[in-house]
Amino acid sequence: MKKQYFLGLFLFLIPLLCVGQKELKKNEQSDQTKDKNFIQFVNPFIGTKKMGHTFPGATVPFGMVQLSPETNNPSMFKDGKYNGDVYKYCSGYQYEDQTIFGFSHTHFSGTGHSDLGDFLIMPTTGKLILEPGDIQNPGSGYHSQFSHSTEYAEPAYYKVKLDDYKILAELTATERVGFHQYTFPKSDSAHIILDLISNIYNYDDKNVWTFVRLENDSTITGYRQTNGWARTRIVYFAMRFSKPFVSYGHKKYDKSMYGGFYRRFNEGENFPEMAGKNIRAFFNFKTEENEKIKVKFALSAVSTNGAIKNMEVEIPNWDFEKTKQESQKKWNDELSKTIIETQSPADKITFYTALYHTMLSPVIYEDVDGNYRGLDQNIHQSDGFTNYTIFSLWDTYRALHPLYNILQPKRNTDMIKSMLAHYEQSVHKMLPIWSHYSNENWCMVGYHAVSVIADAMVKGNIDFDTKKALESCINTSTCKYFDGLEYYMSIGYVPEDKSSSSVSKTLEFAYDDWCIAQIAKINGNDETNKNYIKRSRNFENCFDPKFGFMKPKTSNGKWLPEFDPLYTEGQGFIEGNAWTYSLFVPHDIERLIQLNGGNNQFIQHLDSLFTMKLDDKYIAKNEDITRDGIIGNYVQGNEPGHHIPYLYNWTDKPWKTQERVRMIMNTMYGNNVDGLCGNDDAGQMSAWYVFSALGFYPVCPGSDQYAIGSPSIIKATLHLENGKTLIINTINQGAKNVYVQKVTINGKEIKRHYLLHSDIVNGGEITFHLGNKPSKTKF
Repeated sequence: MKKQYFLGLFLFLIPLLCVGQKELKKNEQSDQTKDKNFIQFVNPFIGTKKMGHTFPGATVPFGMVQLSPETNNPSMFKDGKYNGDVYKYCSGYQYEDQTIFGFSHTHFSGTGHSDLGDFLIMPTTGKLILEPGDIQNPGSGYHSQFSHSTEYAEPAYYKVKLDDYKILAELTATERVGFHQYTFPKSDSAHIILDLISNIYNYDDKNVWTFVRLENDSTITGYRQTNGWARTRIVYFAMRFSKPFVSYGHKKYDKSMYGGFYRRFNEGENFPEMAGKNIRAFFNFKTEENEKIKVKFALSAVSTNGAIKNMEVEIPNWDFEKTKQESQKKWNDELSKTIIETQSPADKITFYTALYHTMLSPVIYEDVDGNYRGLDQNIHQSDGFTNYTIFSLWDTYRALHPLYNILQPKRNTDMIKSMLAHYEQSVHKMLPIWSHYSNENWCMVGYHAVSVIADAMVKGNIDFDTKKALESCINTSTCKYFDGLEYYMSIGYVPEDKSSSSVSKTLEFAYDDWCIAQIAKINGNDETNKNYIKRSRNFENCFDPKFGFMKPKTSNGKWLPEFDPLYTEGQGFIEGNAWTYSLFVPHDIERLIQLNGGNNQFIQHLDSLFTMKLDDKYIAKNEDITRDGIIGNYVQGNEPGHHIPYLYNWTDKPWKTQERVRMIMNTMYGNNVDGLCGNDDAGQMSAWYVFSALGFYPVCPGSDQYAIGSPSIIKATLHLENGKTLIINTINQGAKNVYVQKVTINGKEIKRHYLLHSDIVNGGEITFHLGNKPSKTKF
């Protein structure tokens, strides 16, 4: 009886167990599916308030099109002087605004100077108004009020309600094409304005020439040439509507005295070509209630034919939702290479948004057929690589490109090949300093393309001509007329009376020279290696042992007499002061510690940097440094000091690095609109966070070592391009458990405060054991 009872009970329970298992599997699959939607963890509005200078619009990873709203249109100059308000609009968008002037197709992400803002489109209804109007005066132009309650953004998608016109605007994009979808009310006077005057960092003479032609009743092509940060920048376009317009026209705002025999035409209305410096075009429609008008807008640096081909290849249909989903899949594929578990949902959003921001630039800069406009303004064909532009190298050599050597190695070598193409096309025979859109804009100091090349080579990411790379580095670093190099090469430093920001230049040249030495070493060129190792020691020529800081010298070898180490302006430094730049010797930190009096004094110096008070007067003249990014006298909100928290690793108190890094992540980053403490600077600020959250940082790009910090994640899984998988684990993770007790790699404890690149790219498991008290022993 007992056997029969248990058998019956067993047979009764089997279906229930099966149902339970199926339900469990169903729930597990549901969770896994949910976890695969990584775009849900990205908030494109992070950094759109105050100093972040990010944009919320639609783009794909490394896409040439960044289709995003402009919330103001300030001029770069006011009453003949620089207008400081323009700085807030480097990306075209400020979260605190309540107006939208339209949607343009090109934007920098996070920069501290600007350009672009090409081809602004604005849908309207009612009386046609072609002037944009004043942000302080609603209704004064074609701009519209909006509310954040009807605004939404996620990777590759943006939407907002234009309150003045009751139009719902939706945007998505592919690499080279912006896709607009506007839902109109019923109207006999619906318009789509194409504002070809609008620019970011605009001024009266920025437009050099504009040309537009109508190919048919729904397709428009043209180009615009501008003289801004890039002084010879040409962008072609093709614009196609989903329905024919009923009429069209344009208004020319030129002051030209001569129009040739075009005066025989009424060019302003229904005339199929438009040309001039400053033009606003309009296209008129009749719409039914909730009718959608779609616009595909393709870009090319080559030709209008190139733009049309880009459009036809990338968006051959009118399915907005399909394009959106395909573009979001591209984001999901990239984001899913790094899978993390975090201590809070907010941390996950902060991390994935930072990772998202690291993939907004550099951008693809060639047509689908591989044609691109080179630095020489000729048309070239990329051969064996994809051409990229927007190289903010003073910022991005520090962490962004090192991050690519882990997560995007193929893309990074393509970027290096793009830099080498720039070198070949350069009349100066130089690598890019800060380049965008077939132009060198010469912003900032150093020649940090050499750092990007060295870092890739040292880490084995070599798919380019290393001898040509060395040649380009040597020629760049010996161009006498660039930034005081003539003096640097002859007397070992840049004199302040001959070239401003002289100390920053000397220190950054010295580091770059060390990078060139590594490139020479890999190439087996011993003589060049020795020469550049010698040059790399030039930082010592700026150190004043009596004063204890790096200081500017004049050409007669004397120290600058009037000097204050706290000021960021006029003291021989760029976007930093002596406290920050005196700690910039990433390639010889041991010598830096010696110059500062040894271990104990160096620790005291670092402690003082983080705890001292910095008066507002010391940063008043520098728009790139604000209170939002300052801890004591340490500036996380700007790049020169990003390595500094990790310098304790070279002392007997490495736990202070762990403490500082966690504190910076917790206080300087967040998941809100003001979640960046300074300009994101083309992804560098975000790359710092990604590295630090994972537990290590490239203090010296060009070395194969990463300084250990204190990871904020619980666990991370990195799916590497070489097919390997790296798992980063933490034991005893917690808000107070910031101190690393030991680190193991594949179960074996290491006795060093750095990871090797091979520890990462070979895959396996790195485990950080954490605690709430500093480890006094060298782990």
